[in-house]
Amino acid sequence: MALNPYARHLGNEDPIPVLLTTVSRLRTLTAPLPQKRIDATPSSRKWSIREIVAHLADCELVFAFRLRQTLAEENTILQPFDQESWAQRYNAYEFADALAMFATARNWNIKLLSTVSKTDQQRPATHPERGTMTFQTLLETMAGHDINHLEQVERIASAG
Repeated sequence: MALNPYARHLGNEDPIPVLLTTVSRLRTLTAPLPQKRIDATPSSRKWSIREIVAHLADCELVFAFRLRQTLAEENTILQPFDQESWAQRYNAYEFADALAMFATARNWNIKLLSTVSKTDQQRPATHPERGTMTFQTLLETMAGHDINHLEQVERIASAG
């Protein structure tokens, strides 16, 4: 598995502008949609927009911990998680609550990023499934992950 499985989505883009604009892009994409469209699943194996945003909120919490752990600890080992197992509980969340949670956690992480130095960007962390990476790779993974899910939301929003 690649250090950043979402690298192809980010390409050569700077991750920070992506991280700064994801919440507003989600709001723009979903504002005109009826709840029925937000809750509709494109297929039995794909998530609805509501589930995608709940997933983004969960991931933002995971990234929040991983970023702070990488900055605070030497030889950090990042804990993987099973997104499909977590997704089994997404019916508990309303879209507006999931978006609010994601927006709040993202804002909190953006504040942290304002304190990160060039040296901090090179701090290592090891993901048991992906290998050793830097703090910067974590940021690039976050941004590529955002783009991946924004593209999914765009496809669902524009369908039908």
